[in-house]
Amino acid sequence: MTAGPRTTPRIVAVRTLDVRFPTSRELDGSDAMNPDPDYSAAYVVIETDADDDLAGHGFAFTIGRGNEVQTAAIDTVSSMLIGRPLEATLAGLGQVWTDLVHDSQLRWLGPEKGVIHMAISAVVNALWDLRAKRAGQPLWQLLAGLSPEELVDLVDFRYLTDALTRDEALAILRAAEPGRAQRQRALLADGYPAYTTSPGWLGYDDDKLRRLCREAVEDGFTQIKLKVGADLDDDRRRMRIARETVGDGIRIAVDANQRWDVADAISWVGELAEFDPWWVEEPTSPDDVLGLAAIARGIAPVKVATGEHVANRVVFKQLLQTGALSYLQIDAARVGGVNENVAILLLAAKFGVPVCPHAGGVGLCELVQHLAMFDFVAVSGSLDDRVIEYVDHLHEHFVDPVVVTGGRYHAPTAPGGSGQMHEKSLATFRFPDGAEWAGSTEGDA
Repeated sequence: MTAGPRTTPRIVAVRTLDVRFPTSRELDGSDAMNPDPDYSAAYVVIETDADDDLAGHGFAFTIGRGNEVQTAAIDTVSSMLIGRPLEATLAGLGQVWTDLVHDSQLRWLGPEKGVIHMAISAVVNALWDLRAKRAGQPLWQLLAGLSPEELVDLVDFRYLTDALTRDEALAILRAAEPGRAQRQRALLADGYPAYTTSPGWLGYDDDKLRRLCREAVEDGFTQIKLKVGADLDDDRRRMRIARETVGDGIRIAVDANQRWDVADAISWVGELAEFDPWWVEEPTSPDDVLGLAAIARGIAPVKVATGEHVANRVVFKQLLQTGALSYLQIDAARVGGVNENVAILLLAAKFGVPVCPHAGGVGLCELVQHLAMFDFVAVSGSLDDRVIEYVDHLHEHFVDPVVVTGGRYHAPTAPGGSGQMHEKSLATFRFPDGAEWAGSTEGDA
């Protein structure tokens, strides 16, 4: 009896979970705008009927209440994948991105911002995780091995061509080609520079701040970050403690998490200037391009860093065009996933602005390290003034957690995008019926 023809593998199911971690209990992640965050993931698993039994894992990051809304949005977006042929889908992720982002009905809910765009990010990142697993490579290495032509095919240049054309993007990538192999070897040998936010959460008392600052320096970090913006006297006291603890040779960045109006930002940073802040992050609304540009002029030589809440590549384009930022902070789960972040990395390279990724949240360190390392190998070719944020929270829940020693990220070597959580963690922290949340109320999350 002869076997029938082998069917084409397809995407057959998508599983979503509302996963929340009670970080508010210890005030981990606390800042001037978010005093009691519960780091959360609207989590997605893309399943296929291929013989390899591999699945793609991704998530959108939130901080508690509303994570169920984000999870529902992922359900809506991912339903468009069911039945698609697997090989063609993974080989054509540029077209998949366009299909999702420019869907004639979904687009009305954005366009290209908010809950729907973050849902697209989770789905797109899960597809890239699956593609990298099937290729047997970590995501950064997979991306860095693509040709310049393949990389630009991932990018939607609509709305960008007044700042970056396809030909300009090709030129940037081709110029970086000759050193790719050498930079990849250096990355595997030496890792990628990191900075730590772990000492600086606003809810920590002075003794804990002092201890964590000291430990950060002992662990090899040359830059730390403190949350500011709730009370000026408190900020001055905490900055003084941090500066006295780490000394003059360590950079101290500050993060206001969108707390201020333009004039307040300029005057507040002026009050902190004696402590030599390296940058001020998110000093005002992430949508206020002109306000951020005015702040950048008003606080110089202190620099502006922003990006974790920037909705899309178009706003990044305007921030670069207006000189509103000195450090561009991509986020792996905010814009439309890997594809849009490739576009943003190319924009940053065009304008000569260093990329220092945001990673303050569950799994964000795991995801964004791949984008920064790809940028070093295949786009910017530089580590000058570049650092990836590191927070020492919740890595134990991931199958392939980040490894940071001596103030540097080790380059991941396991196949995939590093966003897969352990099944036990998913079950324990699933909201509201996981063991960690059983008996709690919605208000507890």
